Amino acid sequence: MKKTPFKAESKRMLELMINSIYSHREIFLRELISNASDAIDKIYYKALTDQNLVFDQDNYYIKVAADKDTRTLTVLDTGIGMSKDELENNLGVIAQSGSLTFKRDNEAKDGHDIIGQFGVGFYSAFMVADEVTVISRALGSETAFKWESSGVDGYTIAADQKDAVGTEIILKIKASTEDENYDDYLDEYRLRSMIKKYSDFIRYPIKMDVTKHRPKEDSEGEFEEYREEQTINSMVPIWRKNKNELTDEDYENFYMEKHYGFDKPIKHIHISVDGAVSYNAILYIPEKTPFDYYTKEYEKGLELYSNGVLIMSKSPDLLPDYYSFVKGMVDSEDLSLNISREILQQDKQLQLIAKNIKSKITSQLQRLLKDDREKYEAFYKSFGTQLKYGVYSDYGSNKDVLQDLLMFYSSKEKKMVTLDEYVSRMPEEQKYIYYAAGDTYERIEKLPQTELVIDKGYEILYLIEDIDEFAIKMLMTHKEKEFKSVSSGDLGIEVDESQEQTEQEAHENQAMFDEMKKILADKVKDVRISKRLKNHPVCLTADGDLTIEMEKVLKAMPNNQNVKAEKVLEININHDVFQSLRAAFEHDKEKLILYTNLLYNQALLIEGLPIHDPVDFTNDICKIMV
Repeated sequence: MKKTPFKAESKRMLELMINSIYSHREIFLRELISNASDAIDKIYYKALTDQNLVFDQDNYYIKVAADKDTRTLTVLDTGIGMSKDELENNLGVIAQSGSLTFKRDNEAKDGHDIIGQFGVGFYSAFMVADEVTVISRALGSETAFKWESSGVDGYTIAADQKDAVGTEIILKIKASTEDENYDDYLDEYRLRSMIKKYSDFIRYPIKMDVTKHRPKEDSEGEFEEYREEQTINSMVPIWRKNKNELTDEDYENFYMEKHYGFDKPIKHIHISVDGAVSYNAILYIPEKTPFDYYTKEYEKGLELYSNGVLIMSKSPDLLPDYYSFVKGMVDSEDLSLNISREILQQDKQLQLIAKNIKSKITSQLQRLLKDDREKYEAFYKSFGTQLKYGVYSDYGSNKDVLQDLLMFYSSKEKKMVTLDEYVSRMPEEQKYIYYAAGDTYERIEKLPQTELVIDKGYEILYLIEDIDEFAIKMLMTHKEKEFKSVSSGDLGIEVDESQEQTEQEAHENQAMFDEMKKILADKVKDVRISKRLKNHPVCLTADGDLTIEMEKVLKAMPNNQNVKAEKVLEININHDVFQSLRAAFEHDKEKLILYTNLLYNQALLIEGLPIHDPVDFTNDICKIMV
């Protein structure tokens, strides 16, 4: 039979279809099943206006069958079928969509929507098949027609026989190569997993004959194989059910079925929106961090469906980075898909959905914090770091969204507290929200710099993660209260001694402090009297915005720029050590050098900083002992 050639532009389109448009070969089955669903939908639409046509859903289904011996894969539907002209127009002209034409002519709006738009999905079959045969019998016709093609060289159409209305697509699967295992598309398990992945929520049954085992009669311990027809897909997605019909167990089962995680989610969010963009979503806040969460390999994103058909396994644009831990899915009929039905042609609709989802997640987390503190703290233990990164990133543009969700350990409460809770307890005279940074809570509690703040009865927030102080610096204030490190130069606390006395003592000892600063050279910016120390002889503080803890974090980074905090060595003039310093300054300059270096190294150790020369330090200790 003489083949009808594709038109030149269609031929070029087919070449693109086979080689370029689709990123994954396996989606050919998604496209064929979606087209089969469209064909059944068309009968449903016709039944709405044709009294002679009764739509009994039990009679409508899609069947997938593989034959390894003949290397054929068949997708059959009991839909509306195609006439000879429709085969010519829909399959002979690429990008001529029969579904799109049908949608224009049938405006019924009752919750059904036809999936196909572009008329190109059918040709994805040529990615896996050497030859494609379509046998179709149109509704109202007694004659069937067969369309056959081996690709770009054209196609044939001829009359054929078919017992029932509908369409049967038969793919002659390619032979496997070193680069591609086409045998996969004849494997029962692989086909079932592809159907579950992409087409699980097609509204009509997708049937397959699956292999089962049963005990052999009169043979103990032996089994025989048999075939049984099963419906593979779930059909009715959980997100289209009424919320009052669903239990927590239903949501948890869906979480496990979709492999969103192996933990039990702390919270689920079921969203149904009708508006500028209509969509349904089910979101989960996990309990535990995935093993690869803080690695480059982790991919954020929600599953994205269009009309129940999976378009993207992970759509990153639906979630901001600081909520990248959220799992779940979104389904919308309003998405503008590109020709391959894989990514979006424009992102306006997606932006609207993402904005709404962000708001929903934020409000749910705030509610969890308010209503179930124990669960929120379990969540925060896993993902609080990510929220703090969210505050710091993007130049602090998200801090207003996230600051009410932050928690830090309190020196007074001995537990995690929110910033609101801290501010609500502040005495009237307290000017700042005080914080201290260190490796552990226990180590921070022993810091000399906390003495004055604790002595005044003020609460201190303990920061033990690298990101903490950077996030606090980005916040700058909370409820108009400025954050202040206990290591800052000015704590804003009135000390017991009069200002005049402190200034007089500073003046009297200025020569000694200048000499100590000279001994330490460029190691410190200044040496001065401490207004914060009570029991400890010495500590390091920082002038400027960069604290000593921030310096430690920055130094540990791969692109270390050797940034340094402007360190100040503070001396407690009420400590016995100070009298030894005075005596050394007045009578023994060598001993002043020894004491100055020892005090500086002692201050470094308290801060968890490395000593510049451990050998010199141990020698200095020995000198004191001798």
